Amino acid sequence: MKGVRGLYAITPQEESTERLLDLVRLAIEGGASVIQYRNKQATAAQQLSQAQALRSLTRAYNVPLIINDGIALALSVDADGAHLGRDDGDTAAARAQLCDKLLGVSCYDDLAQAEAAQSRGADYVAFGAAFSSPTKPTAVHAAFSLFRQAHRLLHVPIVAIGGITLENAPALVETGIDAVAVISALFGAADVRATARRFSLLFEGSRHADPQ
Repeated sequence: MKGVRGLYAITPQEESTERLLDLVRLAIEGGASVIQYRNKQATAAQQLSQAQALRSLTRAYNVPLIINDGIALALSVDADGAHLGRDDGDTAAARAQLCDKLLGVSCYDDLAQAEAAQSRGADYVAFGAAFSSPTKPTAVHAAFSLFRQAHRLLHVPIVAIGGITLENAPALVETGIDAVAVISALFGAADVRATARRFSLLFEGSRHADPQ
């Protein structure tokens, strides 16, 4: 289960659980290798209900489910892990709570933060925004040079996030990253399954060749 590679699909903030499940199912069928549940607009009760439904779906497909900003929620639904943002607590403490579950940490444009997260038990780190993001338009920018440097220095998987599309993703993959985290370009697509497949294909045959 440990190991993050390919299309890392982050759920849209969808009120309808039925619609959410339909979208995620299409993404998985297209090749999404990780699903992260993220819905900051939902109530706690709705988050629990949606996370439980996604847990059943992802388990049926044997795809890991990560909960954004919610260790307690991840544990309550027996998700495969949790992802921490800037203000979501200490990495080492989260590692202790999650035991052998996946732990991801957002490191924005900060390589030193990523190295610290790695040393404290993170299973993967995320940098971004790689491009201007419709989800977080004011997010800091992570340069391609940062991804290349991280590829050389870190030994945990590297995820790129922020404004990633089918058009700009190939250049990111060439920096040595392990996965692309996508929301809008995937779940806003006319054909979610086909779009997921196209993102997934970007990683076939690109196993960590050293970027120039």
